[in-house]
Amino acid sequence: MRDLISLSCETCKSRNYTTTKNKKTQTDKFAIKKFCSRCRAHTVHKEGKVT
Repeated sequence: MRDLISLSCETCKSRNYTTTKNKKTQTDKFAIKKFCSRCRAHTVHKEGKVT
C-alpha cells in the first residue's frame, strides 16, 4: 500500500532523503522544505522515483 519515494532538492537536484507515501490518500506530488547538505540551506524538496 505504501510506496517508497525519494526527496530531491529543487535547487541542486541532489537526492537527500527517502520516505514512504500512501498513494491512495495522497495522489499529488509531495513537497516539503528540508535541509540540503549540498546547498547548506533549507530548500524545497520534491518527490521523485527511487532508482
